[in-house]
Amino acid sequence: MRARLHSLALDPKLLAIGLGGGLLSGLLGVGGGIVMVPLLVLWAAYPQRDAHAISLGAIIPISIAGIATYGVAGEVRYGTAIGLAAGSIVGARIGAGWLARIDERLLKVVFGVFLVGVAVLLGVRG
Repeated sequence: MRARLHSLALDPKLLAIGLGGGLLSGLLGVGGGIVMVPLLVLWAAYPQRDAHAISLGAIIPISIAGIATYGVAGEVRYGTAIGLAAGSIVGARIGAGWLARIDERLLKVVFGVFLVGVAVLLGVRG
């Protein structure tokens, strides 16, 4: 599958979504999936599958910025991060493969259930 460039001009909506996703990623450790995907679908009118794929493409720069900031402060636990990264690389490859094949409606339902489940767990355990 080839990456598609919609436009080289920066859409103000995308800049705002990126700002919000980056801000919340740095502050709360979330941003790509939990913030960007819903905003890309609901506000910027991207199809669900495209929103997920775009969000995946934004993860690396968001992570680098966060690692740089937390790393300077001495807050990154590199051993733990390497363990998470090893599992995440395998999981992301499998998940991206599923993303390419899953029905768009089912993807929306699964994503919505995930968001509600996370919200409930955080509310109960918080």
